Amino acid sequence: MSEMFGKRVDRKEVIKGVIRKLHQGVNPEKVKEEFKEVIEGIMPTEIAQIEEELIKEGMAREEIQKLCDVHLAVFRESLEKERSLAPAGHPIHILMEEHKIMLEDANQLKSTVKEMEGKDFSSTGDLIEKLTHLIGHFKESESHYLREENVLFPYLEKHGITQPPAIMWSEHNRIREIKKNLYEIFGMRDSVSFQDFSKRLEEVALSLADMLSNHFYKENKILFPTALQVIDQNEWKSIRNQFDELGYCSFTPESAKIKIGEGVEKVSRIELEGMVPLETGSLSKEEIEGIFDSLPVDITFVDKDDTVRYFSQSKERIFVRTKAVIGRKVQQCHPQKSIHVVNQILEDFRSGKRDVAEFWINFEGRFIYIRYFAVRDKSGNYLGCVEVTQDITNIKKIEGEKRLLES
Repeated sequence: MSEMFGKRVDRKEVIKGVIRKLHQGVNPEKVKEEFKEVIEGIMPTEIAQIEEELIKEGMAREEIQKLCDVHLAVFRESLEKERSLAPAGHPIHILMEEHKIMLEDANQLKSTVKEMEGKDFSSTGDLIEKLTHLIGHFKESESHYLREENVLFPYLEKHGITQPPAIMWSEHNRIREIKKNLYEIFGMRDSVSFQDFSKRLEEVALSLADMLSNHFYKENKILFPTALQVIDQNEWKSIRNQFDELGYCSFTPESAKIKIGEGVEKVSRIELEGMVPLETGSLSKEEIEGIFDSLPVDITFVDKDDTVRYFSQSKERIFVRTKAVIGRKVQQCHPQKSIHVVNQILEDFRSGKRDVAEFWINFEGRFIYIRYFAVRDKSGNYLGCVEVTQDITNIKKIEGEKRLLES
């Protein structure tokens, strides 16, 4: 055991040395030869663990990002020997199949742009059409990244694998920036010269292909094998279920989405004393009240028998509500002249004729937006109605963008 631990510490120190050398501009090939003997047999899970340790020791994430690039140059030969396969229908299988298609699309993008050399807009109609199709795929690929970020990554974090997912997420954002640039260049084709258009398109196509190739390699050879080792079978069933809920890309092969067993388990609920178990988590009574009262809207719930059961206590309530209304029929809470409207809404909700009713009024110099929503269970049975009232006076004035936190 002590010998293995010693080797692991040595490997970690070697990896630190690799990073320092690359920062100094040493050729990755030289680094690979120098440390070839030490990295022989290194496993993807060990790399992930070393990344975690380096972060805990204070190494900046940017340097760990550099470490991921080292994986490609220094560890590629070793990692090629590690083949972690997942059966059709498994979330990892689905992700890897999508990787293949996206890489093919990236290569097609490069070759299509290459075909445009020496031509002009009048002779490239078919190529523009092909580019339109490929760009559609790249836009659709957002589903792939969202499934990783919102399902796979949280499960890895539950098992103590936190830094590799964070690094991959940062790369997702870099990919998004490249794709955004691609869309902008393609969208301005009618306002620039063909030469400028094709040149800029070639640059972004090469950048995207290179980025996807490196990123997918890291996930296929490091992140996914780590996930397969630490996540158990029942969790994979829940992950697959959540993948299905989020949906797939238009190009995701149906053969990759074969069901991996009936009765797929839902996300495990955290049932602790004093907590209210919900489908997507659990909350205490104090947390539930705090959430509703902190929202910038007034919420009132009327049950299926038209009885007022609850109202939130937001800081800036628009219409008066007192605890005396709890248990009162909702019709008794409205003036006689509007009861027919209230009854019509409730009748439509019960019958399924409508699920939403909305109104907007001027009230004491403010613009108020009032919405009613039918509340139903998963079988569609009517449970009641929730009223949401919001002052949107200032919202209507919003223009442009705000991306920074300001006082």
